[in-house]
Amino acid sequence: MQGSKRTAFSGPALVRLLAHFADLDVQEPAQSLSDRLSQWLGWTDAIALSTALATDPPAVSGARSAARNVEDECARVRTSLAGALAREDAAARRRHRAAVQPAADQPDADFADFRQRYVSLQQAMDTDIGALRTRLRSMLAARSPEMARLAVVDAVMEQALSARERALLANVPALLGKHFERLKHAHASAETSAPGAWLDVFRKDLQSVVLAELDVRFQPIEGLLAALRTR
Repeated sequence: MQGSKRTAFSGPALVRLLAHFADLDVQEPAQSLSDRLSQWLGWTDAIALSTALATDPPAVSGARSAARNVEDECARVRTSLAGALAREDAAARRRHRAAVQPAADQPDADFADFRQRYVSLQQAMDTDIGALRTRLRSMLAARSPEMARLAVVDAVMEQALSARERALLANVPALLGKHFERLKHAHASAETSAPGAWLDVFRKDLQSVVLAELDVRFQPIEGLLAALRTR
Protein backbone atom coordinates (compact mmCIF):
# COMPACT_ATOMS: atom_id res chain seq x y z
CA MET A 1 0.00 0.00 0.00
CA GLN A 2 1.07 3.57 -0.56
CA GLY A 3 2.15 5.36 2.59
CA SER A 4 -0.20 8.33 2.55
CA LYS A 5 0.10 11.19 4.99
CA ARG A 6 -2.66 10.89 7.55
CA THR A 7 -4.27 13.13 10.10
CA ALA A 8 -3.94 11.72 13.61
CA PHE A 9 -7.25 10.22 14.64
CA SER A 10 -8.07 9.37 18.24
CA GLY A 11 -11.32 7.51 17.63
CA PRO A 12 -12.12 3.90 18.53
CA ALA A 13 -9.56 1.24 17.64
CA LEU A 14 -12.16 -0.44 15.40
CA VAL A 15 -12.43 2.64 13.17
CA ARG A 16 -8.66 3.14 13.08
CA LEU A 17 -8.03 -0.50 12.16
CA LEU A 18 -10.58 -0.55 9.35
CA ALA A 19 -9.31 2.78 8.02
CA HIS A 20 -5.76 1.44 8.03
CA PHE A 21 -6.74 -1.74 6.19
CA ALA A 22 -8.59 0.32 3.58
CA ASP A 23 -5.79 2.91 3.36
CA LEU A 24 -8.24 5.69 4.20
CA ASP A 25 -7.48 9.08 5.70
CA VAL A 26 -9.98 9.40 8.54
CA GLN A 27 -10.50 12.87 9.96
CA GLU A 28 -11.58 13.80 13.44
CA PRO A 29 -15.37 14.37 13.45
CA ALA A 30 -16.36 17.99 13.30
CA GLN A 31 -19.22 17.47 15.77
CA SER A 32 -18.98 16.44 19.40
CA LEU A 33 -20.38 13.11 20.57
CA SER A 34 -23.33 14.84 22.26
CA ASP A 35 -24.17 16.65 19.03
CA ARG A 36 -24.08 13.40 17.04
CA LEU A 37 -26.27 11.64 19.60
CA SER A 38 -28.81 14.44 19.45
CA GLN A 39 -29.15 13.77 15.71
CA TRP A 40 -29.51 10.02 16.21
CA LEU A 41 -32.28 10.31 18.80
CA GLY A 42 -35.77 10.82 17.44
CA TRP A 43 -38.43 12.86 19.20
CA THR A 44 -39.97 9.72 20.73
CA ASP A 45 -36.54 8.77 22.09
CA ALA A 46 -36.10 12.26 23.54
CA ILE A 47 -39.47 12.02 25.30
CA ALA A 48 -38.63 8.59 26.72
CA LEU A 49 -35.24 9.85 27.93
CA SER A 50 -36.76 12.97 29.49
CA THR A 51 -39.39 10.86 31.26
CA ALA A 52 -36.73 8.47 32.57
CA LEU A 53 -34.74 11.38 34.01
CA ALA A 54 -37.74 13.13 35.55
CA THR A 55 -39.73 10.20 36.94
CA ASP A 56 -38.98 8.11 39.99
CA PRO A 57 -38.58 4.52 38.75
CA PRO A 58 -40.61 1.77 40.40
CA ALA A 59 -39.00 -0.21 43.18
CA VAL A 60 -37.53 -3.54 42.13
CA SER A 61 -37.62 -6.43 44.57
CA GLY A 62 -35.48 -9.51 44.54
CA ALA A 63 -32.10 -10.73 45.66
CA ARG A 64 -29.04 -8.80 44.65
CA SER A 65 -26.34 -10.75 42.89
CA ALA A 66 -22.83 -10.22 44.18
CA ALA A 67 -21.03 -7.59 42.13
CA ARG A 68 -17.91 -9.75 42.01
CA ASN A 69 -19.86 -12.66 40.54
CA VAL A 70 -21.30 -10.58 37.74
CA GLU A 71 -17.87 -9.09 36.96
CA ASP A 72 -16.52 -12.61 36.62
CA GLU A 73 -19.44 -13.48 34.33
CA CYS A 74 -18.79 -10.43 32.14
CA ALA A 75 -15.10 -11.35 31.89
CA ARG A 76 -15.99 -14.94 30.99
CA VAL A 77 -18.38 -13.87 28.24
CA ARG A 78 -15.87 -11.42 26.81
CA THR A 79 -13.08 -14.02 26.80
CA SER A 80 -15.34 -16.57 25.14
CA LEU A 81 -16.42 -14.15 22.40
CA ALA A 82 -12.86 -12.94 21.86
CA GLY A 83 -11.66 -16.46 21.15
CA ALA A 84 -14.69 -17.79 19.27
CA LEU A 85 -13.53 -16.89 15.77
CA ALA A 86 -10.02 -18.22 16.31
CA ARG A 87 -11.39 -21.49 17.68
CA GLU A 88 -13.71 -21.93 14.70
CA ASP A 89 -10.93 -21.10 12.26
CA ALA A 90 -8.56 -23.60 13.88
CA ALA A 91 -11.25 -26.29 13.73
CA ALA A 92 -11.93 -25.54 10.05
CA ARG A 93 -8.24 -25.77 9.21
CA ARG A 94 -8.01 -29.15 10.94
CA ARG A 95 -11.00 -30.39 8.94
CA HIS A 96 -9.45 -29.18 5.70
CA ARG A 97 -6.17 -30.93 6.42
CA ALA A 98 -7.97 -34.13 7.34
CA ALA A 99 -9.90 -34.01 4.05
CA VAL A 100 -6.67 -33.27 2.13
CA GLN A 101 -8.10 -30.00 0.82
CA PRO A 102 -5.93 -27.71 -1.34
CA ALA A 103 -3.48 -25.56 0.57
CA ALA A 104 -4.90 -22.37 2.07
CA ASP A 105 -2.78 -20.17 -0.18
CA GLN A 106 -4.19 -21.59 -3.42
CA PRO A 107 -6.51 -19.44 -5.60
CA ASP A 108 -9.60 -21.16 -4.18
CA ALA A 109 -9.10 -19.37 -0.82
CA ASP A 110 -12.42 -17.56 -0.37
CA PHE A 111 -13.65 -14.92 2.05
CA ALA A 112 -17.19 -16.36 2.18
CA ASP A 113 -16.36 -18.76 5.00
CA PHE A 114 -14.70 -16.03 7.07
CA ARG A 115 -17.66 -13.75 6.46
CA GLN A 116 -20.16 -16.34 7.63
CA ARG A 117 -18.19 -16.92 10.82
CA TYR A 118 -17.85 -13.20 11.49
CA VAL A 119 -21.56 -12.53 11.00
CA SER A 120 -22.37 -15.44 13.32
CA LEU A 121 -19.98 -14.00 15.90
CA GLN A 122 -21.66 -10.59 15.65
CA GLN A 123 -25.02 -12.26 16.32
CA ALA A 124 -23.52 -14.01 19.36
CA MET A 125 -22.17 -10.65 20.57
CA ASP A 126 -25.63 -9.13 20.23
CA THR A 127 -27.25 -11.93 22.21
CA ASP A 128 -24.66 -12.45 24.95
CA ILE A 129 -23.82 -8.80 25.58
CA GLY A 130 -27.50 -7.85 25.47
CA ALA A 131 -28.26 -10.45 28.15
CA LEU A 132 -25.43 -9.13 30.32
CA ARG A 133 -26.66 -5.56 29.93
CA THR A 134 -30.18 -6.54 30.99
CA ARG A 135 -28.84 -8.39 34.03
CA LEU A 136 -26.68 -5.46 35.08
CA ARG A 137 -29.64 -3.09 34.82
CA SER A 138 -31.69 -5.37 37.07
CA MET A 139 -28.91 -5.33 39.64
CA LEU A 140 -28.67 -1.54 39.48
CA ALA A 141 -32.44 -1.16 39.85
CA ALA A 142 -32.29 -3.10 43.13
CA ARG A 143 -29.61 -0.84 44.60
CA SER A 144 -31.25 2.57 45.03
CA PRO A 145 -33.65 4.99 43.31
CA GLU A 146 -30.69 6.80 41.72
CA MET A 147 -29.26 3.56 40.38
CA ALA A 148 -32.70 2.50 39.19
CA ARG A 149 -32.99 5.75 37.22
CA LEU A 150 -29.62 5.06 35.62
CA ALA A 151 -30.83 1.59 34.64
CA VAL A 152 -33.93 3.08 32.99
CA VAL A 153 -31.84 5.64 31.09
CA ASP A 154 -29.55 2.88 29.85
CA ALA A 155 -32.55 0.86 28.66
CA VAL A 156 -33.89 3.87 26.76
CA MET A 157 -30.49 4.52 25.16
CA GLU A 158 -30.12 0.88 24.14
CA GLN A 159 -33.52 0.88 22.49
CA ALA A 160 -32.85 4.17 20.73
CA LEU A 161 -29.36 3.37 19.43
CA SER A 162 -29.26 -0.40 18.94
CA ALA A 163 -30.64 -0.35 15.40
CA ARG A 164 -28.10 2.27 14.26
CA GLU A 165 -25.28 0.36 15.99
CA ARG A 166 -26.24 -2.86 14.20
CA ALA A 167 -26.44 -1.07 10.86
CA LEU A 168 -22.99 0.45 11.27
CA LEU A 169 -21.35 -2.77 12.50
CA ALA A 170 -22.96 -4.70 9.66
CA ASN A 171 -20.47 -2.91 7.37
CA VAL A 172 -17.48 -4.52 9.09
CA PRO A 173 -17.60 -7.89 7.22
CA ALA A 174 -17.71 -6.11 3.85
CA LEU A 175 -14.67 -4.00 4.75
CA LEU A 176 -12.85 -7.12 5.92
CA GLY A 177 -13.72 -8.77 2.61
CA LYS A 178 -12.02 -5.96 0.69
CA HIS A 179 -8.96 -6.27 2.92
CA PHE A 180 -8.92 -10.03 2.25
CA GLU A 181 -9.00 -9.49 -1.52
CA ARG A 182 -6.25 -6.85 -1.41
CA LEU A 183 -3.94 -9.17 0.52
CA LYS A 184 -4.77 -12.07 -1.80
CA HIS A 185 -4.11 -9.96 -4.91
CA ALA A 186 -0.83 -8.62 -3.49
CA HIS A 187 0.28 -12.19 -2.79
CA ALA A 188 -0.61 -13.31 -6.32
CA SER A 189 1.31 -10.37 -7.80
CA ALA A 190 4.43 -10.85 -5.68
CA GLU A 191 7.39 -12.61 -7.25
CA THR A 192 8.49 -14.12 -3.95
CA SER A 193 6.05 -14.80 -1.14
CA ALA A 194 5.89 -17.53 1.46
CA PRO A 195 2.93 -19.87 0.80
CA GLY A 196 0.00 -19.02 3.06
CA ALA A 197 1.73 -15.99 4.60
CA TRP A 198 -0.88 -13.53 3.34
CA LEU A 199 -3.69 -15.61 4.85
CA ASP A 200 -1.89 -15.72 8.20
CA VAL A 201 -1.66 -11.93 8.07
CA PHE A 202 -5.38 -11.72 7.36
CA ARG A 203 -6.22 -14.02 10.27
CA LYS A 204 -4.22 -11.81 12.65
CA ASP A 205 -5.91 -8.69 11.28
CA LEU A 206 -9.30 -10.36 11.60
CA GLN A 207 -8.67 -11.19 15.25
CA SER A 208 -7.60 -7.59 15.89
CA VAL A 209 -10.93 -6.41 14.47
CA VAL A 210 -12.83 -8.90 16.66
CA LEU A 211 -11.16 -7.50 19.79
CA ALA A 212 -11.74 -3.91 18.67
CA GLU A 213 -15.43 -4.55 17.99
CA LEU A 214 -15.76 -6.19 21.40
CA ASP A 215 -14.27 -3.05 22.96
CA VAL A 216 -16.98 -0.95 21.30
CA ARG A 217 -19.81 -3.31 22.23
CA PHE A 218 -18.64 -3.68 25.84
CA GLN A 219 -18.55 0.05 26.59
CA PRO A 220 -22.11 0.09 28.04
CA ILE A 221 -21.24 -3.02 30.09
CA GLU A 222 -18.17 -1.31 31.50
CA GLY A 223 -20.24 1.74 32.39
CA LEU A 224 -22.85 -0.31 34.22
CA LEU A 225 -20.16 -2.29 36.04
CA ALA A 226 -18.52 0.97 37.14
CA ALA A 227 -21.87 2.10 38.58
CA LEU A 228 -22.25 -1.19 40.45
CA ARG A 229 -18.82 -0.74 42.01
CA THR A 230 -19.90 2.50 43.69
CA ARG A 231 -21.11 2.30 47.27
